Formats: sequence, structure tokens, C-alpha cells
Amino acid sequence: MGVGWAPTLVAVRFVKGHGTENDFVLLPDGADGLDAATVQALCDRRRGIGADGVLAVVRVAAPTEADPRWFMDYRNADGGLAEMCGNGIRVFARYLVDSGLEEPGDLLIGTRAGVKTVTMPSYDDITVGMGPATKLPDAKVQLADKWWPAAGWSMGNPHLVVADADLDIDAADLAAGPPPIDPPGAFPDGVNVELVEARPGGGAIRMRVHERGVGETRSCGTGACAAAVAVMAARGERTSYDVDVPGGRLTVTWRDDGEVLLTGPAVLTFHGEYPGDAGR
Repeated sequence: MGVGWAPTLVAVRFVKGHGTENDFVLLPDGADGLDAATVQALCDRRRGIGADGVLAVVRVAAPTEADPRWFMDYRNADGGLAEMCGNGIRVFARYLVDSGLEEPGDLLIGTRAGVKTVTMPSYDDITVGMGPATKLPDAKVQLADKWWPAAGWSMGNPHLVVADADLDIDAADLAAGPPPIDPPGAFPDGVNVELVEARPGGGAIRMRVHERGVGETRSCGTGACAAAVAVMAARGERTSYDVDVPGGRLTVTWRDDGEVLLTGPAVLTFHGEYPGDAGR
């Protein structure tokens, strides 16, 4: 027994899953008592389960047929609330179907960025209607000793996309913390930063991301959407792009009506019980 060990008082049921290696702790029993300290403990990769964030499954009370029956309560690894998570909502939908709570098909899921439609097959990749992309003010992002222009876009949460042809995305250091931005007060609640290599000829981009409240992650669904939209907007097109991230490949489609679709895998890896006082 290590120093500070104490008998378990409360066990938390969990399911672990990921979407292109953007990983999550999913809590089937809801968000009651879920505070920032608990989220941080669950997401700790040495003393906890380890994850980029927590997805709490919340059943909506007395929904109508037009309302979602489920709300995805998403928290970043630092415990902060987040509006939307494109990889997380696919993991959330996979859990609902694999656990027998929903049938395959189109699912309505509530988020802090509004209700999203998830097209959920029994197997294979999952498509999320992410809503329209909204233009945000542009800014500059500092990487090492150089400032780079970045396009601001919202996918329910804010993003700054650096897609300069001279940028070597592999050389950038995203481990040191959130990249400084200019003007410094442009995003008071923080911002996700995507570094993008746009491949010649269109149709595919490569991306790394620093997520607010988490750090560099292996993938970011909303970030992939923002990155693809930023490149398409600069090129004056609306089409489908493959987005390669360190954890795999996503596909982003920007439709003529403004809707952005995100398609990719979701995998449930294991489940168990976490002692509520572990690591404290």
C-alpha cells in the first residue's frame, strides 16, 4: 500500500474509449458529484485511468420525440467544461448502441453547443452533423520565436488554424503549454490551436493540435473540422477532406448548406470501477 492510501468509499463505474486515439473516460451513471478534482483524478495518466477528457452520460428527463434523450456532459482533462467534442460524441454514441440503450441509426444527442445528429451504424465509422462553421476573428500564434497568422473558426468551441505553407508542423513544440496568441485577450476562455499541412492538389491535410485544458492530443474532432474548413475557405471550395492526425484519419465534409459533417471511428476498449478516493 502506497503512502496516502485509504479504503475505497465510492466506486465509479466507467468505460474507456477513443476516437482516433483521442481518449475518454465515459461515466454511464451521469454527472452527479462530478467536480474538477474528480475529472483531473480520472484523467491522470499515472495515478488515474488516463484520458483527454470525461464524458458523463446524462438521461434527459421527459424528452419529446423532437428532443434528444441523452445529453453529453463533456469535461476537459483539467476539469473545465467544454462546449463540444467531435471525437467524444462518437464514443458516446458507440456506448449508447453497444450497451443496448439505443438502436443503430440516427441519434439525437444534446451538447453545450446544441443538439447534434449522429448517424450510428452497428459497425464501421460514425458520422456526426457538427452544425455550421462560424468565422471568428483571426489572430497570430507564436511557435518558438516566430509569430504565424491563424484563421479563427468556431465549431461550437473556438479554434485558431495555422496553415502557412512555410510551417513545419512536425518541428513545433506543443508540449510547453498553450501557444501564446496575439492579441492576448482575444480568447479569454482559451482556444484550441491547430497546425496544418495542406497537401498540394486538395482533398487531404495533416494536422497537429493543442487542445485548451488538455495539451497536445492525438486527435481533435472539432479541430479537424475547423482545420479542413479553414483550408477550404482559403481555396474557395466546399468538398470533403481527409484529415490525418497522429491517431489516425478523419473525414470532414463541408456542405453547400453550411453543415459540417465529421466521419471517423469510435472504439470502446475496456470498463471497470474506479475507487472514488484513489490517487488523493
